[in-house]
Amino acid sequence: MPLNGLEILLAGGGGGLGSATAELLEREGARVVIASRSHGIHADITLEQDRNRLLDAVPEIYGLVVFTGTPARWSSAEMLRLSMEVNYEGPILLAREAAERMKARGTQGAIVLFSTMQAVALFPGSTIYAGAKAALQHAAKILAKECRGPTNIRVNVLAPGVTAAGMAEASIASGKYDKFVQEGVIHRFGQAADVARAVRFFLEPDNYITGQVLSVDGGITL
Repeated sequence: MPLNGLEILLAGGGGGLGSATAELLEREGARVVIASRSHGIHADITLEQDRNRLLDAVPEIYGLVVFTGTPARWSSAEMLRLSMEVNYEGPILLAREAAERMKARGTQGAIVLFSTMQAVALFPGSTIYAGAKAALQHAAKILAKECRGPTNIRVNVLAPGVTAAGMAEASIASGKYDKFVQEGVIHRFGQAADVARAVRFFLEPDNYITGQVLSVDGGITL
């Protein structure tokens, strides 16, 4: 089904993944609003006033995609607190607030949250980042259960693998992930378009899927 005329908010969508997704959705006629700390509407979704301002900018919201995420390795209790705030609290609060607005309008919409391969499989040194994203995955399933049935607001999660866009670009350039290709774990690194197509799948107006975590990782977490 077409996305023509549907309002879709891309939170944290100013990077490579967000740009590719926006381009794909706009080609299909969606009315895309991008929000990040540096592009489009400037906002910090960990702040209640900024979340309200974002949602006010899309009064007929059909879709919400939250790309926001900041990787962090163990260094202090403060980093753990910040990771939970950015990678879990902000995204799930925005998702729940968007769902309430959809319910109030009677909109059968779609919400897509971003996790990571590190929350699907076990990677040493990923406690701070993966723990927060794993919490997000679980909370997203709870929201999906709360919004199923006649409400029909579908809530799903994408867990990208090593993707040559956004946060992983520098690591790929440094050779950090070359072993996965050399050892035959994956046949190539992911591209922004791989993720954008998965987002589009979950935004499909007639989609029959909710409460799921989709790994877009070429099989790396197998």
